[in-house]
Amino acid sequence: MKVDEPYPASLLATPLIIDTDAGGDPDDAFALIVAAAEPTLALVVTSDELGGERARFVRHLLDLLGRPEVPVVAGADLGNTRLNCIEGLVPPEVPHQPTDVLAAVTAVCSATDTSVRWVGIGTASNLAPLLDTRHGLAERLVVSQVGGALRYRDPERADHNFRTDIKAAITMLDRARFPRLQLSELTFTPAVEVGKGSPLHLLLSDPTGPPWARLVAAHLDQWYERFHHATMQHDALALADALGLPFTDYCMQRVAIDDRGRTTLAHKGKDVLLSDGARLEPYMRWLTEKVEAAHRLGSTA
Repeated sequence: MKVDEPYPASLLATPLIIDTDAGGDPDDAFALIVAAAEPTLALVVTSDELGGERARFVRHLLDLLGRPEVPVVAGADLGNTRLNCIEGLVPPEVPHQPTDVLAAVTAVCSATDTSVRWVGIGTASNLAPLLDTRHGLAERLVVSQVGGALRYRDPERADHNFRTDIKAAITMLDRARFPRLQLSELTFTPAVEVGKGSPLHLLLSDPTGPPWARLVAAHLDQWYERFHHATMQHDALALADALGLPFTDYCMQRVAIDDRGRTTLAHKGKDVLLSDGARLEPYMRWLTEKVEAAHRLGSTA
Protein backbone atom coordinates (compact mmCIF):
# COMPACT_ATOMS: atom_id res chain seq x y z
CA MET A 1 0.00 0.00 0.00
CA LYS A 2 1.58 3.27 -1.10
CA VAL A 3 1.83 6.14 1.35
CA ASP A 4 -0.36 8.39 -0.80
CA GLU A 5 -3.18 5.88 -1.10
CA PRO A 6 -5.96 6.75 1.38
CA TYR A 7 -7.48 3.26 1.42
CA PRO A 8 -7.06 0.04 -0.55
CA ALA A 9 -9.44 -0.22 -3.49
CA SER A 10 -10.59 -3.75 -2.71
CA LEU A 11 -10.18 -5.91 0.36
CA LEU A 12 -12.54 -8.75 -0.39
CA ALA A 13 -9.82 -11.31 -1.08
CA THR A 14 -7.39 -10.23 1.63
CA PRO A 15 -6.82 -12.15 4.89
CA LEU A 16 -9.19 -11.39 7.74
CA ILE A 17 -8.22 -11.16 11.42
CA ILE A 18 -10.92 -10.86 14.09
CA ASP A 19 -9.99 -9.37 17.48
CA THR A 20 -12.80 -10.16 19.89
CA ASP A 21 -13.83 -10.20 23.55
CA ALA A 22 -16.22 -13.07 22.85
CA GLY A 23 -17.83 -14.54 25.92
CA GLY A 24 -19.32 -11.34 27.27
CA ASP A 25 -21.98 -9.68 25.14
CA PRO A 26 -23.03 -12.37 22.62
CA ASP A 27 -22.88 -9.98 19.66
CA ASP A 28 -19.28 -11.20 19.24
CA ALA A 29 -20.54 -14.75 18.84
CA PHE A 30 -22.91 -13.67 16.06
CA ALA A 31 -20.01 -11.96 14.28
CA LEU A 32 -17.94 -15.14 14.60
CA ILE A 33 -20.75 -17.24 13.12
CA VAL A 34 -20.66 -15.01 10.04
CA ALA A 35 -16.85 -14.86 9.94
CA ALA A 36 -16.59 -18.65 10.05
CA ALA A 37 -18.26 -18.81 6.63
CA GLU A 38 -15.56 -16.56 5.12
CA PRO A 39 -12.75 -18.45 3.37
CA THR A 40 -10.41 -15.52 4.10
CA LEU A 41 -10.73 -15.85 7.88
CA ALA A 42 -7.09 -16.31 8.89
CA LEU A 43 -6.89 -15.69 12.64
CA VAL A 44 -8.95 -14.89 15.71
CA VAL A 45 -7.35 -13.22 18.73
CA THR A 46 -9.10 -12.51 22.01
CA SER A 47 -8.94 -9.41 24.19
CA ASP A 48 -9.97 -8.58 27.76
CA GLU A 49 -9.26 -12.23 28.49
CA LEU A 50 -10.64 -14.31 31.34
CA GLY A 51 -7.52 -16.35 31.98
CA GLY A 52 -7.73 -17.80 28.48
CA GLU A 53 -11.40 -18.81 28.70
CA ARG A 54 -12.51 -16.47 25.92
CA ALA A 55 -9.99 -18.09 23.56
CA ARG A 56 -11.12 -21.57 24.59
CA PHE A 57 -14.72 -20.60 23.87
CA VAL A 58 -13.77 -19.22 20.44
CA ARG A 59 -11.75 -22.35 19.67
CA HIS A 60 -14.70 -24.56 20.58
CA LEU A 61 -17.16 -22.44 18.58
CA LEU A 62 -14.98 -22.40 15.45
CA ASP A 63 -14.42 -26.14 15.71
CA LEU A 64 -18.17 -26.72 15.86
CA LEU A 65 -18.65 -24.36 12.91
CA GLY A 66 -16.25 -26.42 10.83
CA ARG A 67 -13.19 -24.13 10.96
CA PRO A 68 -10.65 -26.05 13.08
CA GLU A 69 -7.79 -24.83 10.87
CA VAL A 70 -8.25 -21.16 11.86
CA PRO A 71 -5.76 -20.32 14.63
CA VAL A 72 -7.05 -18.82 17.88
CA VAL A 73 -4.72 -16.85 20.15
CA ALA A 74 -5.45 -15.70 23.70
CA GLY A 75 -4.51 -12.04 23.84
CA ALA A 76 -4.49 -9.28 26.43
CA ASP A 77 -5.85 -10.06 29.89
CA LEU A 78 -6.77 -6.85 31.72
CA GLY A 79 -7.86 -8.57 34.91
CA ASN A 80 -11.56 -7.98 34.40
CA THR A 81 -13.98 -10.76 35.35
CA ARG A 82 -17.47 -9.21 35.21
CA LEU A 83 -18.40 -9.91 31.58
CA ASN A 84 -18.32 -13.68 31.66
CA CYS A 85 -21.32 -15.37 30.09
CA ILE A 86 -19.65 -18.64 29.09
CA GLU A 87 -19.23 -20.29 32.48
CA GLY A 88 -19.28 -24.06 32.16
CA LEU A 89 -19.92 -24.02 28.41
CA VAL A 90 -16.55 -25.20 27.09
CA PRO A 91 -15.62 -28.87 27.57
CA PRO A 92 -12.50 -29.41 29.68
CA GLU A 93 -10.76 -31.21 26.81
CA VAL A 94 -10.63 -27.97 24.79
CA PRO A 95 -7.05 -26.81 25.46
CA HIS A 96 -5.81 -23.38 26.34
CA GLN A 97 -4.77 -21.55 23.21
CA PRO A 98 -1.37 -20.02 22.32
CA THR A 99 -0.68 -16.52 23.62
CA ASP A 100 1.83 -15.05 21.16
CA VAL A 101 -0.28 -12.51 19.29
CA LEU A 102 2.69 -10.95 17.50
CA ALA A 103 3.85 -14.29 16.09
CA ALA A 104 0.34 -15.16 14.90
CA VAL A 105 -0.23 -11.80 13.21
CA THR A 106 3.24 -11.89 11.67
CA ALA A 107 2.48 -15.32 10.21
CA VAL A 108 -0.70 -14.01 8.57
CA CYS A 109 1.06 -10.95 7.15
CA SER A 110 4.07 -12.97 5.95
CA ALA A 111 1.83 -15.29 3.95
CA THR A 112 0.53 -12.52 1.68
CA ASP A 113 1.71 -9.46 -0.22
CA THR A 114 -1.65 -7.75 0.24
CA SER A 115 -3.16 -5.70 3.01
CA VAL A 116 -4.71 -7.59 5.92
CA ARG A 117 -8.13 -6.72 7.33
CA TRP A 118 -8.23 -6.27 11.12
CA VAL A 119 -11.74 -6.19 12.59
CA GLY A 120 -11.60 -5.07 16.22
CA ILE A 121 -14.78 -5.96 18.07
CA GLY A 122 -13.28 -5.79 21.54
CA THR A 123 -10.74 -3.52 23.14
CA ALA A 124 -7.68 -2.32 21.20
CA SER A 125 -5.39 -4.02 23.74
CA ASN A 126 -3.87 -6.42 21.21
CA LEU A 127 -3.66 -4.03 18.29
CA ALA A 128 -2.03 -1.10 20.13
CA PRO A 129 1.24 -2.84 21.09
CA LEU A 130 1.51 -4.37 17.62
CA LEU A 131 1.31 -0.93 16.02
CA ASP A 132 3.56 0.61 18.66
CA THR A 133 6.41 -1.90 18.34
CA ARG A 134 6.08 -3.05 14.70
CA HIS A 135 5.55 0.15 12.75
CA GLY A 136 5.39 -1.69 9.44
CA LEU A 137 2.12 -3.29 10.50
CA ALA A 138 0.42 0.10 10.27
CA GLU A 139 0.96 -0.08 6.51
CA ARG A 140 -0.39 -3.62 6.28
CA LEU A 141 -3.38 -3.68 8.63
CA VAL A 142 -6.63 -2.07 7.46
CA VAL A 143 -8.38 -1.45 10.75
CA SER A 144 -12.13 -1.50 11.37
CA GLN A 145 -12.78 -0.92 15.07
CA VAL A 146 -15.99 -0.95 17.07
CA GLY A 147 -15.35 1.93 19.44
CA GLY A 148 -15.72 5.60 20.06
CA ALA A 149 -18.79 7.79 20.49
CA LEU A 150 -19.43 11.43 19.76
CA ARG A 151 -22.82 11.33 21.50
CA TYR A 152 -22.48 8.63 24.15
CA ARG A 153 -25.52 8.14 26.33
CA ASP A 154 -23.49 9.13 29.42
CA PRO A 155 -21.46 12.26 28.52
CA GLU A 156 -19.07 11.62 31.42
CA ARG A 157 -18.02 8.20 30.14
CA ALA A 158 -16.55 6.63 27.03
CA ASP A 159 -18.04 3.65 25.24
CA HIS A 160 -17.20 0.19 26.59
CA ASN A 161 -14.40 -0.82 24.20
CA PHE A 162 -12.46 2.43 24.60
CA ARG A 163 -12.93 2.95 28.34
CA THR A 164 -11.92 -0.65 29.11
CA ASP A 165 -8.40 0.10 27.82
CA ILE A 166 -8.03 3.85 27.28
CA LYS A 167 -4.29 3.78 26.65
CA ALA A 168 -4.71 1.17 23.93
CA ALA A 169 -7.47 3.18 22.26
CA ILE A 170 -5.26 6.27 22.17
CA THR A 171 -2.32 4.31 20.74
CA MET A 172 -4.54 2.64 18.13
CA LEU A 173 -5.84 6.02 17.01
CA ASP A 174 -2.33 7.45 16.83
CA ARG A 175 -0.65 4.54 15.04
CA ALA A 176 -3.26 2.99 12.75
CA ARG A 177 -3.47 4.36 9.25
CA PHE A 178 -6.95 5.75 8.50
CA PRO A 179 -8.74 3.51 11.02
CA ARG A 180 -12.46 3.09 10.48
CA LEU A 181 -14.41 3.59 13.72
CA GLN A 182 -17.94 2.32 14.19
CA LEU A 183 -19.36 4.70 16.77
CA SER A 184 -21.45 3.42 19.65
CA GLU A 185 -24.45 5.61 18.97
CA LEU A 186 -24.89 4.04 15.53
CA THR A 187 -25.93 0.64 16.87
CA PHE A 188 -27.20 1.42 20.37
CA THR A 189 -30.79 0.95 19.25
CA PRO A 190 -33.54 -1.67 19.57
CA ALA A 191 -33.40 -1.98 15.77
CA VAL A 192 -30.44 -4.37 16.09
CA GLU A 193 -31.51 -6.33 19.17
CA VAL A 194 -31.69 -10.10 19.41
CA GLY A 195 -33.92 -10.52 22.42
CA LYS A 196 -34.90 -13.34 24.69
CA GLY A 197 -37.58 -15.34 22.89
CA SER A 198 -36.84 -13.71 19.53
CA PRO A 199 -36.89 -15.86 16.38
CA LEU A 200 -33.09 -16.10 16.31
CA HIS A 201 -32.92 -17.04 19.99
CA LEU A 202 -35.56 -19.72 19.47
CA LEU A 203 -33.81 -21.02 16.37
CA LEU A 204 -30.49 -21.37 18.16
CA SER A 205 -32.19 -22.97 21.18
CA ASP A 206 -33.75 -25.77 19.09
CA PRO A 207 -32.55 -28.99 20.77
CA THR A 208 -32.40 -30.70 17.35
CA GLY A 209 -30.13 -28.00 15.90
CA PRO A 210 -26.37 -28.20 15.40
CA PRO A 211 -24.09 -28.22 18.46
CA TRP A 212 -22.63 -24.78 17.71
CA ALA A 213 -26.14 -23.29 17.81
CA ARG A 214 -26.91 -24.83 21.17
CA LEU A 215 -23.59 -23.47 22.47
CA VAL A 216 -24.49 -19.95 21.38
CA ALA A 217 -28.00 -20.35 22.80
CA ALA A 218 -26.56 -21.29 26.20
CA HIS A 219 -24.26 -18.27 25.95
CA LEU A 220 -27.26 -16.05 25.16
CA ASP A 221 -29.17 -17.47 28.13
CA GLN A 222 -26.36 -16.51 30.52
CA TRP A 223 -26.34 -12.99 29.06
CA TYR A 224 -30.12 -12.66 29.38
CA GLU A 225 -30.06 -13.92 32.96
CA ARG A 226 -27.15 -11.76 34.17
CA PHE A 227 -27.23 -8.57 32.14
CA HIS A 228 -30.01 -7.70 29.72
CA HIS A 229 -33.06 -9.10 27.96
CA ALA A 230 -31.45 -8.50 24.55
CA THR A 231 -28.08 -8.18 22.83
CA MET A 232 -27.47 -5.39 20.32
CA GLN A 233 -25.61 -6.50 17.22
CA HIS A 234 -22.80 -3.94 17.10
CA ASP A 235 -20.03 -6.28 16.06
CA ALA A 236 -21.33 -8.04 12.97
CA LEU A 237 -21.90 -4.64 11.39
CA ALA A 238 -18.17 -3.87 11.60
CA LEU A 239 -17.49 -7.26 10.05
CA ALA A 240 -19.97 -6.49 7.26
CA ASP A 241 -18.04 -3.28 6.55
CA ALA A 242 -14.80 -5.24 6.27
CA LEU A 243 -16.54 -7.64 3.89
CA GLY A 244 -17.39 -4.73 1.62
CA LEU A 245 -21.14 -4.72 2.27
CA PRO A 246 -22.87 -1.35 1.90
CA PHE A 247 -24.70 -1.06 5.21
CA THR A 248 -22.70 1.76 6.82
CA ASP A 249 -21.76 5.24 5.61
CA TYR A 250 -18.43 6.73 6.68
CA CYS A 251 -16.99 10.21 6.54
CA MET A 252 -13.46 11.47 7.17
CA GLN A 253 -13.13 13.47 10.39
CA ARG A 254 -10.38 14.53 12.75
CA VAL A 255 -10.84 13.15 16.23
CA ALA A 256 -9.00 12.78 19.51
CA ILE A 257 -9.44 10.52 22.54
CA ASP A 258 -9.23 12.17 25.96
CA ASP A 259 -7.93 10.74 29.23
CA ARG A 260 -11.35 9.22 29.97
CA GLY A 261 -11.42 7.46 26.61
CA ARG A 262 -14.05 9.79 25.19
CA THR A 263 -13.94 10.53 21.46
CA THR A 264 -14.27 14.13 20.32
CA LEU A 265 -13.90 16.05 17.08
CA ALA A 266 -10.59 17.89 17.26
CA HIS A 267 -8.86 20.16 14.75
CA LYS A 268 -5.46 18.85 15.85
CA GLY A 269 -6.63 15.26 16.05
CA LYS A 270 -6.17 12.23 13.78
CA ASP A 271 -7.89 11.73 10.43
CA VAL A 272 -10.18 8.71 10.70
CA LEU A 273 -13.25 7.32 9.00
CA LEU A 274 -16.23 7.69 11.33
CA SER A 275 -19.55 5.92 10.90
CA ASP A 276 -22.10 8.48 9.75
CA GLY A 277 -25.27 6.45 9.33
CA ALA A 278 -26.38 2.91 8.59
CA ARG A 279 -29.13 0.93 6.92
CA LEU A 280 -29.96 -1.23 9.91
CA GLU A 281 -33.01 -3.07 8.57
CA PRO A 282 -31.19 -4.68 5.63
CA TYR A 283 -28.21 -5.28 7.88
CA MET A 284 -30.32 -7.29 10.32
CA ARG A 285 -31.93 -9.20 7.45
CA TRP A 286 -28.46 -10.09 6.19
CA LEU A 287 -27.28 -11.15 9.66
CA THR A 288 -30.38 -13.27 10.20
CA GLU A 289 -29.95 -14.94 6.82
CA LYS A 290 -26.29 -15.73 7.55
CA VAL A 291 -27.14 -17.31 10.91
CA GLU A 292 -30.04 -19.26 9.41
CA ALA A 293 -27.80 -20.51 6.58
CA ALA A 294 -25.17 -21.69 9.07
CA HIS A 295 -27.89 -23.41 11.07
CA ARG A 296 -29.20 -25.26 8.01
CA LEU A 297 -25.70 -26.32 7.01
CA GLY A 298 -24.90 -27.50 10.51
CA SER A 299 -28.17 -29.36 10.81
CA THR A 300 -27.47 -31.38 7.66
CA ALA A 301 -23.79 -32.06 8.36
